[in-house]
Amino acid sequence: MNLIREIVQQAIASGYLTAEAEEQLRQLLRTKYDFEDFQAFILLQREAMEGRVKQESRESMHSGNLAAVA
Repeated sequence: MNLIREIVQQAIASGYLTAEAEEQLRQLLRTKYDFEDFQAFILLQREAMEGRVKQESRESMHSGNLAAVA
């Protein structure tokens, strides 16, 4: 199974967090993880908040809201 930091590195490198990777993170965060994985997850949160990493789940949520308005 992927480590949290591997998923984070891929998301930061691509600038995109897929819904699948997000679900993997949820599963991994329910298990025991080390401090390096915790730090990587915090970094991913910061990158997403600052707009450097887009989240597929949020994009589909926003596009669904826009379709309802139009």
